[in-house]
Amino acid sequence: MKEEKPNCPVCFGNLEIVFPESGDGLRTSPETCMACLHKTECLRTAMKGSSGITVREAAVDRAYTSGSMGFVERWSRKKELNRRLKQQVKKEKSQKET
Repeated sequence: MKEEKPNCPVCFGNLEIVFPESGDGLRTSPETCMACLHKTECLRTAMKGSSGITVREAAVDRAYTSGSMGFVERWSRKKELNRRLKQQVKKEKSQKET
């Protein structure tokens, strides 16, 4: 979900650029993004999209695997994230059609 913002770099809101997955499976912002004036708004915009929901699902799975989250809580969170993902995909599809 990329919103057009004046005076923002072309990478604004692109999750794979501003919050890429590293070799160990975790995500981190690159040094170039840390120096950018738009970093906070950019990352928030990137996480609002459907790919941001997928990132949150992976975090829930990691928490369950590590034992810091029980089965019922994992199930509940995954169900809610799945609902939000379906809504977001529908919203992004309707935005592309207009």
